[in-house]
Amino acid sequence: KDFAELWSPDTRYAVWLDVELAACEALEAHGLVPQGAAAAVRDKKISLDPARIEEIEATVKHDVIAFLTHVEEVAGEEARFLHLGLTSSDLLDTTLAIQLGRAADLILAQLEALLAALRRRALEHRLTPTIGRSHGIHAEPTTFGIKLAQAYAEFAHNRERLVAAAARWRKTRR
Repeated sequence: KDFAELWSPDTRYAVWLDVELAACEALEAHGLVPQGAAAAVRDKKISLDPARIEEIEATVKHDVIAFLTHVEEVAGEEARFLHLGLTSSDLLDTTLAIQLGRAADLILAQLEALLAALRRRALEHRLTPTIGRSHGIHAEPTTFGIKLAQAYAEFAHNRERLVAAAARWRKTRR
């Protein structure tokens, strides 16, 4: 998946449905809703229509209510057990954490390629002279390889930061 698809309404609503079904399954496990309620919706393999959800939202003025109304339209009365015990923020925050984790995975894959290219080019230019810079003016000569190695080090630190942030996002949805 690319970033545009990750942040599209189709993906957002699909994640909303996954979150709602996971919450429903948790309620089933505690005997708070009938066993199989989530599976009844999941087994229908419903197709969500973002345009229809937006149409409903224009009337009800609430995105989650519009979503749940549409799910009930396409899944039937089995959907009545969705969203029990949840707030809209529970759904939206959990979805955001999931999408941020997926975005981090996409970024990390691209970052690995960037790090490999920076490393390769730093080694290639380890003896290529260039003018150093200090406070915006020329300084002692250095090598282009050293400049690339500095960029590599900074991106490697950024990778560590992103991995740590993604771990926190993933932890929040457990």
